[in-house]
This record gives sequence, C-alpha cells and structure tokens, in this order.
Amino acid sequence: MNTVKNNITTKTQLIIGGALLALMIATRGNLFSHMADASWAIFFMVGFYLRGDSLKKLAFPLFFLAAFVIDLIVIDAQGGVHYCFTPAYPFLIPAYAAMWFAGRWFANKYQENARGLATFVASAVAGVAVCFLISNAGFYLFAGKFEEMSVAQYASSVAQYLPGYLKTTSIYLGFVALVHLLITHSPAANKEEAHS
Repeated sequence: MNTVKNNITTKTQLIIGGALLALMIATRGNLFSHMADASWAIFFMVGFYLRGDSLKKLAFPLFFLAAFVIDLIVIDAQGGVHYCFTPAYPFLIPAYAAMWFAGRWFANKYQENARGLATFVASAVAGVAVCFLISNAGFYLFAGKFEEMSVAQYASSVAQYLPGYLKTTSIYLGFVALVHLLITHSPAANKEEAHS
C-alpha cells in the first residue's frame, strides 16, 4: 500500500497548500465567474495532502479562516448583504470538517489500484453527503428563513442541489487525482524515489 503521508515533504505540502489557497481565492472569491466554487474539494485535498506534523493541526483552521475572510470580502463587495450569510454560518465548520476528515481518511487508505479508486470515490461521496447534510440542516434550523416550511418540504427542496455539489466536487477531485498520478509516475519522481 502506498501511503501519502510519508511521500510528501513539508516543502511540497506548503506548495500544495499555496496552490489550494489560490484556487479557493479564485473560485470562492468569484475572481473567475465561470468557475464553480472548489471549497468542498479543497477541504478534501487539505485533509489528504497537508498531513505533516507542523501542518496537521493548523491546516483546517487556516483554510476555514481563509474561506471566512473571502466570504466577508465578497459580501462587502456586494453591498454587505448575502442570502447565505446568516446565524447558520458556523455550521460550515463541521460541514467542511466532514470533507477534511474524508480526505484524511482516504490518505490512510490510499492505494493505486481498483480498490483504491473505489475507496477514493466512496470517501469523496460520503464527505459530500455529510457536508451537504450538516450545512443544510444548520441553514434550515438557524437561518431564520424557513419558519413556514416543514423539514420534509425543506429536504425535498434542497435535495435537488446535491447532484450539483457532487458533480462540482468530483470534477475538481478527478482533475487533481489525474495530476497527482501524472506527477507521482513521472520519470523525475521515479528517479527521485530510486535515490531514496
């Protein structure tokens, strides 16, 4: 079994972290309006890649803080009001933590074979499902917008958005998985592995 934890240097993890932060700024901050928000996939990748002793305690809080600051900047640019910025916002902490945990869990199960692919898909889908459930339950309970709507009505109303979140997260994670495999199986990576 190939484990990611031991194969990525701290320097490489910092480079990956910088790239993920740039992707979050670009997609969450609406710098490129045609790109969907990559935040859910980013939190999965933070859990998967940023695992060194110096990073594992700081990565999730720093990325959540970055997401919060980006949201505040975007909301301010939109005139200070946003439909989703409500007292339910703190529910994004456990929601994004579900994606982060799914990435960490997968890193411990990482294999480059059919079973590894199935584990990757299962962990990503589970992360998205739990993230979706927590964020929407919090929004229903604490946003102050659904007093007239039953739980069943709300659930059937928001369920239509789950496939979109799965699709967006899958596209980003699939792209990163492809890049990951290309880099780890490149001649330079194989040469470096032979010297270690």
